[in-house]
Amino acid sequence: MGQCPAMHPRALLNACTELLRLCLAFEHPADAVVSRYFREHRGLGVRERGALADAAYAVLRRKLLYEHFAAAGPGEQGERTRQLAVLGLAQVGEALAPGPAADALPCERLDAALDPDEQRWLAACEAVDPAELPAPCRHNLPEWLAERLRVQLAEKTGGEVGKESGEPSDKDSGAPFWALAYSLLRNAPLDLRVNIFKEKRENVQEELAQCAIESVATPYSPWGLRLQAKPALASVPAYQRGAFEVQDEGSQLLALLLGAKRGEMVADFCAGAGGKTLAIGACMRGTGRLYAFDTSAHRLEALKERLARSGLANVHTVAIAHERDERIQRLAGKLDRVLVDAPCSGLGTLRRNPDLKWRQSAEAVGQFAERQREILQGAARLVKPGGRLVYATCSLLTEENEAVVAAFSAAHREFDPLDVGAVLAGLKVERAAELCSGPASGSDYLRLWPHRHATDGFFAAGWTRKK
Repeated sequence: MGQCPAMHPRALLNACTELLRLCLAFEHPADAVVSRYFREHRGLGVRERGALADAAYAVLRRKLLYEHFAAAGPGEQGERTRQLAVLGLAQVGEALAPGPAADALPCERLDAALDPDEQRWLAACEAVDPAELPAPCRHNLPEWLAERLRVQLAEKTGGEVGKESGEPSDKDSGAPFWALAYSLLRNAPLDLRVNIFKEKRENVQEELAQCAIESVATPYSPWGLRLQAKPALASVPAYQRGAFEVQDEGSQLLALLLGAKRGEMVADFCAGAGGKTLAIGACMRGTGRLYAFDTSAHRLEALKERLARSGLANVHTVAIAHERDERIQRLAGKLDRVLVDAPCSGLGTLRRNPDLKWRQSAEAVGQFAERQREILQGAARLVKPGGRLVYATCSLLTEENEAVVAAFSAAHREFDPLDVGAVLAGLKVERAAELCSGPASGSDYLRLWPHRHATDGFFAAGWTRKK
């Protein structure tokens, strides 16, 4: 068991209860709520912040399980949030959670904050056999999302897959669904993208090791390093000089698939804070012209500091009103490559953002899909004959992925679909076929799953405009 933060357990439990009340209101993203809480409580130490954040995210990941336990807990109904906090602090990696242990900070002195009834209740929770729990308490997904993923994975995999050690035996059919569900309850690793415009991956890995930061090369991205620990990176010299950025391996593969080259005219159509923009710019070796379009000027502003570190001088940020903005229309038919990393439900990032499964809805997914079709159509106008268009999301759902792609292909015969698997294999991506799916070649689309590839959930498809 790890050591407990210096804060008295009762004070820590009270703080966790307060933080959870704010998070469970779902008025804002959980990371923003946690950051604001820490700004307003500057007296909290580093370890206390870590314990509180871990506990809050544990509850968000396992909300249905913990609510099930809390319903049988001592005290009044109004104390349920406190009991959720107890479960979160008691820690996510032990018998309370289905699946292998998650990264956590257990608090062996938590009993000091609990009365005898609560201690007995917590011990009873820990003694529960996860296999005997109702299915929602094991998958911890809203029912609308669980049902869609069950159907989707049954269709895509066409059969069962083996269970990982540590997971409870499943009474339901559809093992691929359960493999995904359990993977979404785990913390994501920390991936870095080496800035190939400045450095080589092996050199950065060696420098990190000298700073006592151990890493391994990512299995698919030629630019990636994976850290199991979550060290503070802002003070690392290699970070400060722009030798790497934090970026999930799946996101790196999207930039790789675009295939941007020196001297080309390229656009990142929904650039956001610019993670993929920086990766694309590095592929172009700082040459040509790379447009970073987004409707949020605030997000593009956040890119400036990262751009300065990267050493890239070919990136031009442009805040637009919509996909029909006049500044975009001037570039119609002129760009070699366009990436559309479309706004989406974000359900592929549940390991990092577990609150999204409670903040999104089936209705919202439908609205995203409609907007995605509009954005893709607008971005396609920029591609010149012979140019490449790539559509991507960080969603798991067919509605936002294959369905959007199929509708675009049917309406735009001037675009030939890419064989994504063949493109990735040509770029020397290891085991490229493992990353792909599709109805025709079987490698029409990039399809990344947390339980299969240890990345966030990503989807991508591409086209070449006919000459």
